[in-house]
Amino acid sequence: MKIIVSEEIESVCPGFVGACVDAVVENSTFSEPLWQEIHAMGEQYRQTLTTESLKEMSGIAATRRVYKACGKDPSRYRPASEALIRRMLQGKELYQIDTLVDLINLASIAFGYSIGGFDADQFVGDTLTLGIGREGEPYEGIGRGMINIHGLPVYRDAMGGVGTPTSDHERTKITMSTRHLVVLINGYDGNEERVTANARFIQDLLRKYAHSDGGTYFLYR
Repeated sequence: MKIIVSEEIESVCPGFVGACVDAVVENSTFSEPLWQEIHAMGEQYRQTLTTESLKEMSGIAATRRVYKACGKDPSRYRPASEALIRRMLQGKELYQIDTLVDLINLASIAFGYSIGGFDADQFVGDTLTLGIGREGEPYEGIGRGMINIHGLPVYRDAMGGVGTPTSDHERTKITMSTRHLVVLINGYDGNEERVTANARFIQDLLRKYAHSDGGTYFLYR
């Protein structure tokens, strides 16, 4: 998989660094040990964060800045990482989807980056380009129906959009039959060390919970 960061993104976030984790996996409906990790993370955050202070987490703060620079209201279209942690802080249970989605959510919560998880066999072509959503561009968010991605950072394959920091696309979503997983970490704060740590954390989770050797990862700018 080749990933291109467009000049559009470079202009609003010249320090952007991303990571791509590529792995062969086996999904399952539920993992009790994984959810024990998720609940422990939630308890830690409830003791250390508020719904306001979480916005100061490096990855979240940087993503919100990029949203504003692209003309999007980050309080209306919340980055996924912020929405997940905010839900925890409000004492609400996270939605339990399946093991692959749940572990990606844990990785997003742990580091504050918005992370896209995809069934790579559903991509069209071998290249993803990170750009900015256009006016009227059709996009079906997972469980959201058609959403307005104008002004949102968006990954596109040869057919169209597949992922934004707010919601990934129905066409390339993870299912129980997903075997080839691609995970994209969006480091709008430019912190290469932290993005790398997030990628390795995902690999560890895949080894523990997805019958995987963890696959490989690479950074892109």
